[in-house]
Amino acid sequence: MNLVNLESVSHAYGPKPLLGEVSLGIEAGDRIGVVGRNGDGKTTLISVIAGTLKPDAGRVTHTRGLRIGFLSQRDDLDPAVTVREVVLGERAEHEWAGDQAVREILANLIGDIDLSARAGELSGGERRRTALARLLIDEHDLVILDEPTNHLDIEAIAWLAGHLSQRRSALLVVTHDRWFLDAVSTRTWEVVDGTVQRYEGGYAAYVLAKAERARIAQASEERRQNLMRKEIAWLRRGPPARTSKPKFRIEAAQALIANEPPVRDTVELVKFASARLGKTVYDLDQVTLHAGGPGEGPLVLDRCTWQFGPGDRVGLIGVNGSGKSSVLRLLADAVRPDSGTVVRGKTVRLAHLSQELAELDPNRRVLETVEEIRKFIQVGKREWTASQLLERLGFRGEAQWKVVGDLSGGERRRLQLLRLLMDDPNVLLLDEPTNDLDIETLNELEDLLDAWPGTLVLVSHDRYFLERVTDRCVALLGDGRLSLLPGGVEEYLQRRSSGTALTARAGSAPAGSRAPAAGEAGGGRQEAAPAAPGLSARELRELQKELSRLERQLDKISGRESVLHAAMADAASDYGRLASLDAELKDLRAQKETVELEWMDLAEKLGE
Repeated sequence: MNLVNLESVSHAYGPKPLLGEVSLGIEAGDRIGVVGRNGDGKTTLISVIAGTLKPDAGRVTHTRGLRIGFLSQRDDLDPAVTVREVVLGERAEHEWAGDQAVREILANLIGDIDLSARAGELSGGERRRTALARLLIDEHDLVILDEPTNHLDIEAIAWLAGHLSQRRSALLVVTHDRWFLDAVSTRTWEVVDGTVQRYEGGYAAYVLAKAERARIAQASEERRQNLMRKEIAWLRRGPPARTSKPKFRIEAAQALIANEPPVRDTVELVKFASARLGKTVYDLDQVTLHAGGPGEGPLVLDRCTWQFGPGDRVGLIGVNGSGKSSVLRLLADAVRPDSGTVVRGKTVRLAHLSQELAELDPNRRVLETVEEIRKFIQVGKREWTASQLLERLGFRGEAQWKVVGDLSGGERRRLQLLRLLMDDPNVLLLDEPTNDLDIETLNELEDLLDAWPGTLVLVSHDRYFLERVTDRCVALLGDGRLSLLPGGVEEYLQRRSSGTALTARAGSAPAGSRAPAAGEAGGGRQEAAPAAPGLSARELRELQKELSRLERQLDKISGRESVLHAAMADAASDYGRLASLDAELKDLRAQKETVELEWMDLAEKLGE
């Protein structure tokens, strides 16, 4: 059944046309993700579809009795009304408490919020989750969501994706979270230059289809195509689940990636990073840390021993409130541990992007603000000017001459990140760097970081970005440890769902009534996982060093594998040479398997 029709719809803000003669429709069961650059009209499109914005021209038709649930980017809640009234309205407690679906929504979105609290007392993130819970507990024929993952942690995003996939209503969602797009959508709309380009499949399928269109048309934008090919190369070489998403034939895209090198030359980057940093970056020894200062606030680390080495690219995962930002501040020397020692390498040149925007002179021009740090920077094998890097991160043409005071929050964050990169650091601590960045800018940032040699520690709820730019994940699971996750985000979610981690969100709830967890009669919480094996500090350090050595060995083996594959391609007609290379490759794979088994044994001893 057709739910919504747009016929020749046009709309503009001032002189800029956002939609031009757009005609499209939404049918029952459609699951559509909307992508496009900031300012190109995504929010305008969904507002027109929802009926909250009347277009300048054209016609919008809704089927009779259509029930639309619309989550806008602005959460307009009456500050005097309680959370209970906002979300549950006039429902009696026995009605919602006896409804399994409602209890699950409340537990996963507002389980840590006092239902008697006033909306005016909530933080921005709490207001967002409250508005989302209010929408989801009602029945709709069409659910329209504008950036629903803002302020949600990885666990909540995974739950929301699963919940939306099970709903019977049609779905239209605007988001920059590419993992979420792949998880919930079966079609993709790209809003660009006043038009809406339509693709079958989620984000992975959209990337492949767009690249194929560009290849067939032989587009003249060479750098843009190179970025697309690199993105495809990563998608094809990433986790198997990622390539199972596209529903259309992908063989035609193989021509684009046949000779594409790995996304990052890990061996070369580690070698360069070691030359810049030496052997020591950060050594944590028996560190205890509370989020609010010595003995104050939640416990983040409890006698934790860990090492960050040269060239490490680490994603730090945990629920909101688990202490991820506190760990970054510890590494940045912005806070002191309760006890234990943090040894920083003598050559460390640090850049820390926090969630707070740094003070910038509001009267300076954007380009001047960057050039006062440095006018040129070497990234990989290429030298970039401040103006070229500004263009890569979305400041094009006249935008480089805007006054800083006129920038939006997202633009100021991009500017802050670029100023940090221009200072040529060898250690990057990034706390939610993807906030307010559109997908194309994210692609540019990922490509920039691919060639950056140094140690990177990243906190992000953008799962796609996290998996894309880091090589391994470490989690704060509520037990005072940094836990290595060989299986990445998927292992983290499994640990959380299986009860092998503390429920940090539930533990931080204010006094008063809380929404019960799904399946609970009361508000119980899970117990912590067993403590780490009783190893001494010296034994832990030795095991960590050995683990790092094995990881570096695996990186070298992977690099040699790539060299052998290239040599075998060159020697396709030389059967003697091919046999020799094939024998060496088999030996290398056997060696890799042995090293991987050693690594797994060590990881098990460490309790990871």
